[in-house]
Amino acid sequence: MIEILSLHKRFKKLEVLRGVDLKLQSGKIYSILGPNGCGKSTLIKCILGMVIPDAGDIRINGETAVGRTKFKSRVGYMPQKAKFPSNVSVNEVLSMIKKIRNSKENVQELISLFEVEEHLKKKIATLSGGTLQKVSAIIALSYFPEIIILDEPTAGLDPSTRLVFKEYIKGLSKEGKTILLSSHVLSDVEELSDEIIILLNGMSDIKGSAEDLKKEMESPTLEIALTKIYQKAKLDA
Repeated sequence: MIEILSLHKRFKKLEVLRGVDLKLQSGKIYSILGPNGCGKSTLIKCILGMVIPDAGDIRINGETAVGRTKFKSRVGYMPQKAKFPSNVSVNEVLSMIKKIRNSKENVQELISLFEVEEHLKKKIATLSGGTLQKVSAIIALSYFPEIIILDEPTAGLDPSTRLVFKEYIKGLSKEGKTILLSSHVLSDVEELSDEIIILLNGMSDIKGSAEDLKKEMESPTLEIALTKIYQKAKLDA
C-alpha cells in the first residue's frame, strides 16, 4: 500500500503539488490522469524518490519512504522513454540491473514472454523503439517489485505485445501488487484501471472506475468525461 499525505512541491514560484492525498491499495491498478502540466510526473518522481517533496509524507506499508533508499528496491518503474548506454548490449544492461538488485529474479521468464531472445546480443543503439520498450518492461517487472509504476507503457508496442503486456499486468494485480499507470491511451486506462485518479491544479481526487467517471459526468466516452472535468477545472482555477 502507498499512502500519500498532504504532499507539496514547488519549483521556484511554480507550486506543482498543493496537498495531494491518496491511498493506493495493494492488488489494484490505478490510472493517474490530468492535463499537461498538472503534476503527474512530479508526483511519480516523488514516489520514486527522484524528487523530494517540500512538505507531506509518502508511506509504503506504513513506513515513511521519503529520503529512504531502501524502498527503491520494492518499486519497478517503466518510464515513457527509457535511457540506457547506447554502446552496450541488452544482455549487458540486464546484467547491470542484476548486480544492482541482487535478489531473486524472473528475468528469463520475461525475456521469453516479450520474445526478446534474438535481441540479447544487440547493442542498445541498434534496437527499434518497440524492442527498447520491451527491454524497459523487462527491467520494470523483474525482481518481483511490490509497487509498479508505468508511464505510457504501451507506446511503441505492437498489438500482440500490448495484449501480452496488459494480461501480465492484470495478473500482477491479482497477485497483490500495487500498480500506478500514467497513459494517454484511454483504451488502456479503461481496460486496466480499477480506480482513476484525477490530478488538477496540484490536487488529487479518486473518481472510481472509468464507468463511474462516465456516469458522474453524464458522458458516453471517457474522453468526453475528462474534457468536461478539465474544462471545469480551468474555470474554477
